[in-house]
Amino acid sequence: MKYIAALDQGTTSSRTILYDEDMRIISSAQREFRQIYPKPGWVEHDPFDILSTQTETLREAVAKANINPKDILSIGIANQRETTIVWDRRTGRPVCNAIVWQCRRTADICKELKSSGVEPELSYRTGLVADAYFSGTKAAWILRNIPGASELAKAGHLLFGTNDSWLIWNITKERNHLTDASNASRTMLFNIHTLDWDNSMLNILGIPRSMLPRVMPCAASYGHLRKDTLGVEIPICGVAGDQQAALFGQACFMPGSAKNTYGTGCFLLMNTGDKPILSKNRLLTTVAWILDGKPTYALEGSVFMGGATIQWLRDELEMIRSAPESEELACSVHDAGGMYLVPAFAGLGAPWWDMYARGTAVGMTRGTGRAHFVRAALESIAFQSADVITAMETDAAVRINNLKVDGGASANSFLMQFQADLLSTPVVRPESVETTAFGAACFAGLASGVFSKAEDISLKWRSGRVFIPSGDTDKMRAHIDGWHRAVERAKNWTE
Repeated sequence: MKYIAALDQGTTSSRTILYDEDMRIISSAQREFRQIYPKPGWVEHDPFDILSTQTETLREAVAKANINPKDILSIGIANQRETTIVWDRRTGRPVCNAIVWQCRRTADICKELKSSGVEPELSYRTGLVADAYFSGTKAAWILRNIPGASELAKAGHLLFGTNDSWLIWNITKERNHLTDASNASRTMLFNIHTLDWDNSMLNILGIPRSMLPRVMPCAASYGHLRKDTLGVEIPICGVAGDQQAALFGQACFMPGSAKNTYGTGCFLLMNTGDKPILSKNRLLTTVAWILDGKPTYALEGSVFMGGATIQWLRDELEMIRSAPESEELACSVHDAGGMYLVPAFAGLGAPWWDMYARGTAVGMTRGTGRAHFVRAALESIAFQSADVITAMETDAAVRINNLKVDGGASANSFLMQFQADLLSTPVVRPESVETTAFGAACFAGLASGVFSKAEDISLKWRSGRVFIPSGDTDKMRAHIDGWHRAVERAKNWTE
């Protein structure tokens, strides 16, 4: 028996999942790491926490499975996107902590881009919008604000990368500085038409090209795992940003097929085929993957607070002891009692893109209790996703006939049923919701010969439960109207 290892480097934890040749999970390991909040709206990670937790989970998963590491055919990597690390190629030391995708510190740089009138050009070239979410302004901030960083970069000593590049550089014996096209397309520095780094954007943000990794297809040779990790060199054959990996892992290979990942945030992607569709509704145009030299594109809408809203209930408000308890509490009341929670703790993502929005709770009465608050928090995740889907269907001029879902919060059946009711569309939860890791493993499997073509992966995708809409469209329409009134009250709070 041969195996594939998937490294799933997420926002709050790193995990490794081992698959057999039939793409069934045989073991997994996961470790959370520290979240650092130096100032309001700032979010950081220690890059060495990312590296150590990821390698530790790989060792742990192999030990749990009790297999010989020599039987691992290949390794795939999926990673939190946009999170930015800059390090010195001579020492391997980062010049500062990783700036996480959620971090809002570059809002002023984005404001500069908008006021200078370059956003239309930026959007055409990169498919993105001028928002602090993306990597380019984070790298620019580091060069502007970290003492000596600009001089080191001009001298060719600094390397830039998202977490895939950081991991590859550290765990490969070749010390390769690489990324894939899906991650590159999230940086605000990559031209989605030429499929290369964009000199115009590099000049606008003042980032030397020498800092950037080489861009690779998603299924390709990225180097070999250093022998000191598992005692054997293993080829790393697949890399993709976590959301594109999940789209691939959900077998969304046909234009118009879509998935929503309910992770820390919610990320809805629709396959649009071999041509990029530029959004008229402030969605993102992104590279889904490149295989055999051919790009596949996607429309994407990003919700910043998905499962993180449930974590907030648990850790900051202490309203629940565990994430599963939220479902029990939500089901204990008939509705949220007229309450709406807008969890804009890091601003609002698509389709609003308001960096200055902040969290808001409205509609509370003297009778509002803990269960109503928890239910409103869960409903907010579905409301945000519904806004994105409506915009996406308009842009693509196609109706989504079912929504595939994954991610930790998709295990919440109340949330999935409410999502189906809001959309009047069936919601399909697979047998395994770990589709990010599955997608990374599939890319590695393509490059290492487990699969001969992408369509073979469809045979490995297994449906779990289907949530059928209730059909009460009038009630849902009223809910959505109330939600939009609440969103208006959250906008522009800090500006």
